[in-house]
Amino acid sequence: MGKITGFMEFRRQEETYLPASARLKNYKEFVMHLSDADAKTQGARCMDCGIPFCSNGCPVNNVIPDWNDLVYRGNYQAALETLHSTNNFPEFTGRICPAPCESACTLNINDAAVGIKSIEHFIIDKGWENGWVLPQPSTVKTGKSVAVVGSGPAGMAAAQQLARVGHAVTVFEKSDRVGGLMRYGIPDFKLEKTHIDRRVAQMEAEGVSFRTGVFVGKDFPKNVNNWATETITPEQLAKDFDAVIIAGGAEQPRDLPVPGRELKGVHFAMDFLPLQNKVNAGDKQKDQIKATGKHVVVIGGGDTGSDCVGTSNRQGAADVAQFELMPQPPEQENKPMVWPYWPTKLRTSSSHDEGCERDWAVATKRLEGKNGKVEKLVACRVEWQDGKMVEVPDSEFSMKADLVLLAMGFVSPVQQVLDAFGVEKDVRGNARATTEGEGCYQTSAAKVFAAGDMRRGQSLVVWAIREGRQCARAVDEFLMGVSVLPR
Repeated sequence: MGKITGFMEFRRQEETYLPASARLKNYKEFVMHLSDADAKTQGARCMDCGIPFCSNGCPVNNVIPDWNDLVYRGNYQAALETLHSTNNFPEFTGRICPAPCESACTLNINDAAVGIKSIEHFIIDKGWENGWVLPQPSTVKTGKSVAVVGSGPAGMAAAQQLARVGHAVTVFEKSDRVGGLMRYGIPDFKLEKTHIDRRVAQMEAEGVSFRTGVFVGKDFPKNVNNWATETITPEQLAKDFDAVIIAGGAEQPRDLPVPGRELKGVHFAMDFLPLQNKVNAGDKQKDQIKATGKHVVVIGGGDTGSDCVGTSNRQGAADVAQFELMPQPPEQENKPMVWPYWPTKLRTSSSHDEGCERDWAVATKRLEGKNGKVEKLVACRVEWQDGKMVEVPDSEFSMKADLVLLAMGFVSPVQQVLDAFGVEKDVRGNARATTEGEGCYQTSAAKVFAAGDMRRGQSLVVWAIREGRQCARAVDEFLMGVSVLPR
């Protein structure tokens, strides 16, 4: 590496944020990428460790030591090419990936990990600023056509890879804009949608066609994000295309079966978050769910719950509380026990710093209200005994709740889509398909492939990109017999 002793000389530097008082005034991104000098210093911390566990910890297997070294040497364009060799959309992962690569960093054994995510963020922003991110249309057309159902990160990655080897690709999206759960599931303050729009423009220049407002299936589900005005059957896709990839997101939320669930003011997180994104995009929403002036309770301690917290505070909530069923994790993981794997530890997001009462080991018992509207949440404390969760005696408590948001994860993709295609499903309700060997990513239905959340269930954007890329190679091999696409 360029600076062999860099990891001993330089400390990790985090990206800077705008203060909460400023960022709560709008829905804009507030994380500042590193300066050229700081990026060089952070790249110098890469250890030349010999075995880059970070690359294995990264689902897309980014060649992290190489672009760290290139950034250290100031060769930003080559760093961008190296980054793009494994990741189609580093501006997405550089903003919203939780960075499992950093948990696997060798330096993380007894020190602060290399700031891999911040360097990735720097590289791709530098690339866009300098006009280095350009369309790569294929010079040869294969005459084969592929339909991609779902325009999230898995669908976009698969479509871009297939277009670049000459296939005619059409992406179908049931929402009114491209991006899937990135568009309507992630708040703009974490990922401004201009990043999606310019990738769509690049892909259109590469030959990808996008058709929005189209639901692929038979039974039209009245679920979130479904603003479709047109329906196409799987049979029609099979007739019109040589291969089909189903790559939608996991949108079936986990419900809360307690008394009072039917009261007004109790909503799934994904009934709440997308509407604000639509308003930010300029749409008018007559019945928008808003937290303004309300006592908000978010049930679920993960990223979606955190997004609800940040959005509620920007809407002017009176106060926000977030409950998690599991016990509070330790502030620091036991590194010798868990490295290089993703650790369980206390994670505090920027949204929590903006104002939120957090509590753990709390279970909701019932919701109460008047005139059909929720007014109170009654909960209790729980603990684990002999592998079972039990209520702590005399621990029941209540609190005001004008708006209750359920953010307890997602159990499966939309079943109407999988049922319409007639594919075999695994025990969790995902499309059954392997990821290795002959016929990988193929479902039980003829010439139908599955990738991303459709195949693996609720997961990360970086996993979706990996599966989209690998699925594209499998489809290319299916159509052409061989493939030059990377796995």
